[in-house]
Amino acid sequence: MEVQEKLQELTGKQKIKLVESGDHAILSVLKHCKNLGKEKVLIQDQGGWLTYRDYPKKAGLEKIELMTDYGIIDPDALKAKADEKSIFLVNSLNGYFSEQPMQEIAKICAEKKCLLINDASGSIGTELAKVGDVIIGSFGKDKPVNLHYGGFIAHDSGEFEGEFDESKLSALSEELDKLFAKLLAWETKNAKIKEDLKDFDVIHPESKGINVIVKFSNEEEKEKILEYCEKNDLPYTICPRYIRVNCDAVSIEVKRT
Repeated sequence: MEVQEKLQELTGKQKIKLVESGDHAILSVLKHCKNLGKEKVLIQDQGGWLTYRDYPKKAGLEKIELMTDYGIIDPDALKAKADEKSIFLVNSLNGYFSEQPMQEIAKICAEKKCLLINDASGSIGTELAKVGDVIIGSFGKDKPVNLHYGGFIAHDSGEFEGEFDESKLSALSEELDKLFAKLLAWETKNAKIKEDLKDFDVIHPESKGINVIVKFSNEEEKEKILEYCEKNDLPYTICPRYIRVNCDAVSIEVKRT
């Protein structure tokens, strides 16, 4: 099966545009939306990607951040801001650790005539990656599709800018073939970490995800979490960070294992 066909299956979209990077996909789609007459970009206040905050201005669009529950969208907040002049750019696997209510989000966006752009960099390989008017994603370092290069725009209509080094198509095809086994291994590891740390304050513990994010309220708690990570050879990053959560926490980066 060709790369294009594999991505069509993974996203449910008819057309696939391969581009240089996930960031390029974001900017290309925002420029396209500007040409459609859109004026503002709604984004989550945490759990997104760095360029969600920077690229709307580059595309000549206003940026509005929506209050969330550690990155998970509040439907009422979306209803209050979404309209026919807006687009909603959302990371469907919030911070790589919890699932957005994508079906509910899609329903609200359709009612409000707000274009839904689903960043499926983390959710690719799941049903979440098939919800939205446009699906985008990155194949960058430490992503589920870990090519260290490139990204995609999946859509049913429209023209988008971007180039892709075709010499990397074979490697991309191999990465896509590894995806489901990788997701299964991460799911097992995620469940074990949550069980091991059940006495700590795990954020959105019931949600499916890849990473596990654990809050701490003092240095002693923080050190215990870090000791667990070191003992189990688990990479981590310290929050607050926009791309994870905006509070004191340790993000256990399962996606880097």
